[in-house]
Amino acid sequence: MAQTEALFRDDAYMREGAARVIGINDRGGILLDRTMFYATSGGQPGDTGRFIREDGSIIQIAATVTGETNDEIVHVPAAEQVLPEMGETLQLAIDWERRFKLMRMHTACHLLSVICPFPITGASVNEADSRVDFDLPDASVTKEEVSARLMDLVNGEHPVFTRWISEEDLEANPNLVKSKNVRPPRGTGRIRLVCIGNEASIDSQPCGGTHVANTAEVGEIHIGKIEKKGRENRRFRIRFGSLPAN
Repeated sequence: MAQTEALFRDDAYMREGAARVIGINDRGGILLDRTMFYATSGGQPGDTGRFIREDGSIIQIAATVTGETNDEIVHVPAAEQVLPEMGETLQLAIDWERRFKLMRMHTACHLLSVICPFPITGASVNEADSRVDFDLPDASVTKEEVSARLMDLVNGEHPVFTRWISEEDLEANPNLVKSKNVRPPRGTGRIRLVCIGNEASIDSQPCGGTHVANTAEVGEIHIGKIEKKGRENRRFRIRFGSLPAN
């Protein structure tokens, strides 16, 4: 079973680099020994971009997904692309403009979970419109109030960083998990936490995604709408830009 070194877990800002082909699956997916391409998981889409071959030709990558395990990262070429050879060294380049938007959005979703400290029932990160669903029976909260509090956190210029804890540490601190239905993958002995604020003073939760290094990089954001999705479920939609005037 192929295992890829996931460079994005330690450096979300790595845009390009070299990697060696270690496998081609039966659907034409490309497996590498290392990659900065994020694979779809946790509500965040996988990266797109391109591979540059030794002869200068380009392989466009339309998606990045996980294989049989989270350690198997599969790069899916766009239609009608020529596949590389086993052992070939490629130059990788992600679509950075798209990735950075996803990093900003994913960080914004974490900030929203700070403002709304309720169990998360679903989430989806996208380039222009992301959502977080909360088990929230009280509908009195307004998009204006939440948008203002989000921007307070963004403008606070708080550091965002990762650290690792043991699975035993997570068991001893179950409140770190904000999702109502999904638990972090186990089996490796350690859990990756994404922390916000000095000494994680604002937030700390398990997450394998990519995020900006400071809340200020999120930029201007607002809650576009709050939708009722069931008796005790509210969907918050996060969008870039300032809150439109009514």
